Amino acid sequence: SSLSPHKHLQSSSPSPSLLYKYPTPLLTPQATTHPKQSIIFNLSLSKMAFSFFRRFSVLSLLALGLSSLVNVTFGGNFYQDFDITWGDHRAKIYNGGQLLSLSLDKISGSGFKSKKEYLFGRIDMQLKLVAGNSAGTVTAYYLSSLGPTHDEIDFEFLGNLSGDPYILHTNVFTQGKGNREQQFYLWFDPTTNFHTYSIVWNPRHIIFMVDETPIRVFRNGESVGMPFPKNQPMRIYSSLWNADDWATRGGLVKTDWTRAPFTAYYRNFKVQSISRSTMSDEWQSQELDANSQRRLRWVQKNYMIYNYCTDRKRFPQGLPPECRLGLAMLLS
Repeated sequence: SSLSPHKHLQSSSPSPSLLYKYPTPLLTPQATTHPKQSIIFNLSLSKMAFSFFRRFSVLSLLALGLSSLVNVTFGGNFYQDFDITWGDHRAKIYNGGQLLSLSLDKISGSGFKSKKEYLFGRIDMQLKLVAGNSAGTVTAYYLSSLGPTHDEIDFEFLGNLSGDPYILHTNVFTQGKGNREQQFYLWFDPTTNFHTYSIVWNPRHIIFMVDETPIRVFRNGESVGMPFPKNQPMRIYSSLWNADDWATRGGLVKTDWTRAPFTAYYRNFKVQSISRSTMSDEWQSQELDANSQRRLRWVQKNYMIYNYCTDRKRFPQGLPPECRLGLAMLLS
C-alpha cells in the first residue's frame, strides 16, 4: 500500500503507514561499530579530518553547476514563503520573518509548508534541533508532492537521550514507493548551533548535504526501468512530532514529557530553482568534483549506521535494483 507523505499532519501518534515505513529495530548490527565511547573519540578525529577537507573545498560545489541556476531566490522570509499548517501557537515566526520555531508538547506537535512548489534546484535550510533529552521526538524536513504516487525527498532527525547522538534519517520516494533509507550520525552536536541541511535535485541525481558536505547521492536509474522524481513539483514541509513508538531504539525509549515543550529552530531558508524550459545540458551533466567525492566517502565510511542497500535480511528475495546497479551507493 502507498505511504502517506503527510508528516506535517501527524499528531502525537503516527499512522500505521509510518510505522511500516520505519522497521524496528532501526539500527542494524552495523550500528554496533559506533558505540557511545567511540563516538566521542571519533568526533574529535573527524573534526580534524573535516577541517582538512574544507581547506581544499572552496571550489568543490562549483561542480554542482549551481552558478547556472536561474529563478534564484535568496534570503527567504518565513512570513512570505511559508504557511503554518498545524499546531496553533506551537509554531512561531520571529524577527520579521527571519526565524521560525516549532514546538511539541503532550497535546500536539506543529508544522509548516512552503507556499510554492519546486521542480529541481537547491533547497537550503539552517536548523538547530531539540536540545537535551529529545528521545521519542522527530524533526522532519523534506520535499513532497501529494497523492498515492507522490515523490518525496526526506531529512528526518531522530531524537535521543541526553549525550547520545541524533540519527539523521534520509529517504527517497518515487511514485509512492520509499523504503530507501540511509541513516547517519553527525560529526557535530546539532543542538548547540545552526547547521545547514541542503537538497540538490536535478534530473540526474539527488544530493543530500550537511554544511556543504555531501552525505548521500541517489542517481536517476530510468535507463534501467527505475522511476526517478522528475515530473511532480514538490513543496517544502517541516514538522516536529512525537514518534516514541519507533523513533528511539525502535520504540524502547519513550518521550519524557516532563521536558516538554521540545523546540527546534529554523533560519536562513534559501531556494535556488530552475525551470525545465531554461535548464541547460551543462547544468544537468554536472557532477561532484574529486574533493566532494572524497568527503562523501568519508561520511559514508565513518558515520553511516544503516544502508538499505546492504540489508539482505530485509530483502531476502534480493536487494533493490538500484542497489545492485550501484545507483544508490556512494558514486557510480
